Amino acid sequence: MAAALPLFLGVLAACGYGSDNKSDGSNSSAPATSTGATTAKLSADEVKIGYFPNLTHATALVGLKEGFFQQELGSTKIKPATFNAGPAEIEALNAGSIDIGWIGPSPAINGYTKSGGSNLKIISGSASGGVKLVVNPAKIKTLADVKGKKIATPQLGNTQDVALLNWIKTQGWKVDAQSGKGDVSVVRTDNKITPDAYKNGSIDGAWVPEPTASKLVAEGAKVLLDESSLWPNKQFVITNVIVSQKFLSAHPDVVEAVLRGSVKTDAWIKANSDKAKADANAQLEQLTQKALPAKVLDPAWASIQVTDDPLAATAKTEAEHAVSAGLLKAPKLDGIYDLTLLNKVLKAQGQPTVDAAGLGTQ
Repeated sequence: MAAALPLFLGVLAACGYGSDNKSDGSNSSAPATSTGATTAKLSADEVKIGYFPNLTHATALVGLKEGFFQQELGSTKIKPATFNAGPAEIEALNAGSIDIGWIGPSPAINGYTKSGGSNLKIISGSASGGVKLVVNPAKIKTLADVKGKKIATPQLGNTQDVALLNWIKTQGWKVDAQSGKGDVSVVRTDNKITPDAYKNGSIDGAWVPEPTASKLVAEGAKVLLDESSLWPNKQFVITNVIVSQKFLSAHPDVVEAVLRGSVKTDAWIKANSDKAKADANAQLEQLTQKALPAKVLDPAWASIQVTDDPLAATAKTEAEHAVSAGLLKAPKLDGIYDLTLLNKVLKAQGQPTVDAAGLGTQ
């Protein structure tokens, strides 16, 4: 069981494009000059921001491209870096190579628990949804047909793997979590090769994040289940914002400025969905040298919702599902959230505040 813990919490496979760690190369480090830019000098000359070149990190992609973060930071320069795996970003945060990062709940929880609660805080939400069960319609027509089939997940114990194992359990079926063998064959497959595995018949379907789900649909698969339908209000956390506790303590004004940029970006995305979608795809093309075609981009974008709320209760539930599956020992999550600055920003903009589900400072 010991090996399962880092596997479950180490990678949120919704984030899987680009190199492990590279400079963004954007012009976002230039001081803002547009109307509304911050003029007062903040306590740090630079803030190092990490994120993934993926649609579930739309807030970072769009906010950097449109300049919302830089407007709030004024003369404080942004040094962006991209990652394709949660552990790499957590290592960068621990080493001081980044100060703030967009990341999935699993690696954030893992990083926090492995450090004994000393290295990071979750300070905001960013995205919800964007995970689907897609299947070969010639082999699987109903949910009951999933029994006896081969269903891919991104990695043993990752967020989607745990979700599938939990769903299988609710159906009354049994699967050995470690081997993936049982009433359903759970096949752990990297998102990058899942479309090829589907095309060659190695798998009958997959429980995967976007845009992998829409890539499979483009290959003829059908959406059998949207994971959001299994959650209250159809919302569950897929991306959060984390900060180094050391940086938060030393530069709360900079962290607050980034959060103002994040909240403004999310509001702009909601009001300008088509432009935001184009921005995100343009950023993906710059970072990965390949834009998503419309048949993949459009449905993938539609299934992801940006949100300032970290949806803390759902992260807690996801961890409970991993414990139930036998992949995780109950983690101590008290104090993982610090939503003080986020709620300050939300109040200033006349928006409702959010809570940490009893797991942090409100």
